[in-house]
Amino acid sequence: MRNCSSVEHSARNERKNSRFNAPLPNTNKNLASVPQSYRPDLTPQPSILRPHCLARDRLRLWMPAGSSTRQALVTAEQRANHEISDTQLECILDVIGSSWAQSTKETYGAGLLVFHVFCNTNNVPEEQRCPVARVLLLDFLCSCAGSYSGSSLANYAAGLRAWHLLHGRAWLIPPNELKAVLDGALASAPEASKRQKRLPFTPTFLCAIRDQLNLDTPLDAAVFACLTTTFYAVARLGEFTVNAIKEFDSKKHVTRAGVSNTTDRNGLRVTKFRLPRTKCSPIKREEAYWAAQEGPSDPSGALENHLRVNPASGDVHLFVWKHTKGLRPLSKKELMKRVSIAAKAANLPDLKGHGLRIGGTLEYLLRGVPFDVVKAMGRWSSEAFTIYLRDHTTILAPYIQASPVLEPFTRYTIPPIH
Repeated sequence: MRNCSSVEHSARNERKNSRFNAPLPNTNKNLASVPQSYRPDLTPQPSILRPHCLARDRLRLWMPAGSSTRQALVTAEQRANHEISDTQLECILDVIGSSWAQSTKETYGAGLLVFHVFCNTNNVPEEQRCPVARVLLLDFLCSCAGSYSGSSLANYAAGLRAWHLLHGRAWLIPPNELKAVLDGALASAPEASKRQKRLPFTPTFLCAIRDQLNLDTPLDAAVFACLTTTFYAVARLGEFTVNAIKEFDSKKHVTRAGVSNTTDRNGLRVTKFRLPRTKCSPIKREEAYWAAQEGPSDPSGALENHLRVNPASGDVHLFVWKHTKGLRPLSKKELMKRVSIAAKAANLPDLKGHGLRIGGTLEYLLRGVPFDVVKAMGRWSSEAFTIYLRDHTTILAPYIQASPVLEPFTRYTIPPIH
């Protein structure tokens, strides 16, 4: 009986232990693994603390000097008779780091590189770089103000803060001081570093592009369906395309199985798209949606045509298309290349991908759709989208007439403009 109890106890322990230390999913699958050479003017001094690695890995692999988080954790836990291995601590870094999207980690990694090159140039000792002192960070940002855009410096500061957080170091910078410097950096940024305002797509522009496409061919059918879906869903183009055809991952990208239809109590139909991971929500999935529209830019008809021309199973990318070498997920580069050719043929300006999100926002606002509804569609957590109001005053026209067209709903729908 004792032997049986011992065996049962061991089996229970095995089942219990199987809940822990499971391998984490490989979030870098199919991504490039060989780092490029540093630029001559952005080459850090060799250091065991900063191995040559991909930009997205610098947050995790570039270690602060002095007593590391790893040493501190091991020492503290050993006093409690519980030792944490290097593998477990690497897992801690991986789990925390997974809260940032790949593109965010690449941007933060670029900021880390610029910061350490600055420190090398000014002979800043390693132990003074983290935790970074207020004077050092402000000196770094001010010295870069004439060479980098304000948004770049804001991202670099955020990257340094993320680096501190990831390695358990204190962030000693008062928010008001940091904001003042970043505002000043924005005002001091060189004109060459500032992007020109992106022109918005419009239904008319989409129809003109459609006239230059052959919707019976696989690529054109996928391109037009993706354009109209992104536009009318007020989405980011990167949410419906892939960066590279080998990077498709059904756990990160929209698939055909992630498309569904719903009907409200009044019989109004809406098509929903499940987005497993987005730039602003790398962990929790989001949903985008649109309803059928009138005219040639109707996303419903474009999607139906795409699914007819490019039949495939449900686990593939939503906008996969038939290439001569097999099915390919639609990449952002491929889509914009095709749009550029079509726009040139139609004597239209060469619009950029973000113009779809801008254009969709403007289209709904110009129709008089309430601001909070557009905000919900675009999945904004802040009032950032109100920048479109300042750039396109025609949106405000119905609200500022002697007899406001949209009264009495104005005070309920328009958000504050800062």
